[in-house]
Amino acid sequence: MATADVLDAPPPTLGTEDAERIARERYGLHATAELLVSERDRNFRLTDASRAGWVLKVSNAVEDPLVVEMEVAAVERIALIDPTLPVPVARAALDGSPIVIAEVGGASHLVRLLPLLPGRTAEPADLDAEAMAHLGEVVARIGRALRGFFHPAAGRTIWWDQQHLPELARRVVVEEEPTRRALIDLVLTRFAANVVPAFPTLRAQLIHNDVTLDNLLLDERNRVSGIIDFGDMAHTALVLDVPATLQSLVRGRTDLFEVAEAFLAGYALVQPLEDVEAALLGDLLAGRMAQTILISAWRMPRHPDNDYIRGWAEPAWELLEQMETIGFDEVARRLAVIARAPIARRAPSDTLLARRHRVLGSALESLSYRTPLHLVRGEGAWMEAAGGRRYLDAYNNVPVVGHAHPRVVDAIARQAATLNTNTRYLHEHVVELAERLVATMPDGLDTVLFVNSGSEANDLAWRLATTVTGADAGIATSWSYHGVTDAVADFSTSEWPRGEQPVRVEAYPAPDTYRGRYADASDPASVGRAEISEAVARMAERSRRPAAIFVDSTFTSDGIFVPEPAVVGEIVAAAHDAGALFIADEVQSGYGRTGELWGFTRWAVTPDIVTLGKPMGNGHPIAAVITRAEIVDRFGAQTTFFSTFGGNPVACAAALAVLDVLEDEHLVANAATVGESLRSLLRALAERHEAIGDVRGRGLMTGIELVHDRATREPAGELAARVKDAMAERGVLIGTTGRHGNVLKIRPPLCITGDEARLIVTAIDEVLGS
Repeated sequence: MATADVLDAPPPTLGTEDAERIARERYGLHATAELLVSERDRNFRLTDASRAGWVLKVSNAVEDPLVVEMEVAAVERIALIDPTLPVPVARAALDGSPIVIAEVGGASHLVRLLPLLPGRTAEPADLDAEAMAHLGEVVARIGRALRGFFHPAAGRTIWWDQQHLPELARRVVVEEEPTRRALIDLVLTRFAANVVPAFPTLRAQLIHNDVTLDNLLLDERNRVSGIIDFGDMAHTALVLDVPATLQSLVRGRTDLFEVAEAFLAGYALVQPLEDVEAALLGDLLAGRMAQTILISAWRMPRHPDNDYIRGWAEPAWELLEQMETIGFDEVARRLAVIARAPIARRAPSDTLLARRHRVLGSALESLSYRTPLHLVRGEGAWMEAAGGRRYLDAYNNVPVVGHAHPRVVDAIARQAATLNTNTRYLHEHVVELAERLVATMPDGLDTVLFVNSGSEANDLAWRLATTVTGADAGIATSWSYHGVTDAVADFSTSEWPRGEQPVRVEAYPAPDTYRGRYADASDPASVGRAEISEAVARMAERSRRPAAIFVDSTFTSDGIFVPEPAVVGEIVAAAHDAGALFIADEVQSGYGRTGELWGFTRWAVTPDIVTLGKPMGNGHPIAAVITRAEIVDRFGAQTTFFSTFGGNPVACAAALAVLDVLEDEHLVANAATVGESLRSLLRALAERHEAIGDVRGRGLMTGIELVHDRATREPAGELAARVKDAMAERGVLIGTTGRHGNVLKIRPPLCITGDEARLIVTAIDEVLGS
């Protein structure tokens, strides 16, 4: 069956009155008609009295009836296999048929009435990576829905099927200047050498073959709301759907590989490309451009007034010229690498949630938000969910330099591909990291011990303190968190079971600058000394002495407080007077979080021990204890210390890269600047929202205390929980903290921009306003 000549025939000549008559007589639809653009058919938008919308599609007079039947059947098949794909299933005429024959001007035309799907066509510049990945999934789903479907018309010859490109090139002469003529000859030569011999090995089936932006309708979130125009369907290579869409997505853009990466990531989640398909992708994309240029050159002389056809060729030439500049071999190589990238396999979120409950147990802390987030990737200050929605991450302090920072990822990959061992062997990374950390510390803090997590770091710090002091108890703030090991869990007072106090720990109130003894005192520093003295006295009543005081430099779990340096100075001095060592827990406050590299710097007190964790490897497990050599020597006189994975070369490579990025991208200064701007905007917001009782913080660690009443300062914990969930629904992730859970916790990656910080403020404003 040969229907290629349908591209040679002129479109139907009927007008809006004819369309209205056909709709009325054949479908019982009384509507007004408006002509739409089309390549070779005639399409009309119909609107009835109820404002319902339809499209009357009048096929070219030379179109084979079997082809139209195939299109109708294929759409019905897609709707049956994947009902969530928005395809236009034909409405039955008054005689019950989805296709009718209409006589107009002495010619017979096949006519269908299709629902007018919602949405609008978009330009490539309108689409971000998230939208392009979504389009990739949709294209793959269309192909999957048509798998196994066949129709007698599927074997027709249509020139938009790339398997016929060599024959098309023999039929058409491109009237262009010599450079462009040579370019298309090169493309056709490569196609003959690379694609034609491989074509019989490619997966083949009926495909849409034209899922372009002209044939996709998108909603306000750039999600597909309509898939139209199945007129170029062919039984051909499945992979040809990919260059057809890519051609459309890169029109007028210069970021071919970024577009391809986003689109193919979505496509591969549904239907991964085989190796041979990936290898041919560059030549198939170039072939699609050549095909477009040839068909345009063929059809324009026949239809000089068709602006739709007129606009095809130049964007195709521009992309071919981009590809030539890069080099066709290099384009093919890079597209193949992108297409073969590992696939993120994703279970449906509800299924994954049930599996989580079944195998991870009831003791695991609950998910962060009322509606569980199924996150699959991150970049910079953003994370992406399985459904493609992006979220501004204003909560996680582990990816301190940004999610998936390429320099950190590259450092991990390179070292993992070279060697990974332990600290019983010499390795440059281990020594260099220790030297660089020591160089950032006050004089005297000269020795580093590597472990894997902040919990382990605090556990080791506790062992050092008890060994050196000979004491057996410690001090922590009354709603602190310092880790999960058996020893350190006792100092995580916010986690005490049912409020039971371990015998070796005394708690004191964090220096709350908003309410309580510190806030009300004329001399809050004296309150701090008194609190520690009272805690030590309570220990003595149990015949115990303090070995250490743990201080989180931002009092994160307590509610995020920023007392004056004199307050912390007196707290530490009182602990020292009682014989305790000062352990500065920088797991949450370090690595530039406070606008200074280390949070304890503000207190003007040198710690005896510093512990590092979470952000140290930007998500790769590594942590450290930094202290004085004399402390380590006294510990070493009694025992040795070794952690199998602590300080391994891969982890150290990640940590070195983090230090490099902090310095090269000026992220500590950015934390100071953006953080102060953020709090300034939040304080202005407090003038409009009575629920905001206090705004406080340092750098990119900010707390917003919500209250029921500003006069009584009654904590509004339930409100904070609702705000947190509502923020997530608006695409911004924050947390809550404090004993009453009423403090909104904002601690984004340090790479966050001022514009992104304003998004946080806007979302909070909207949520509190609602």
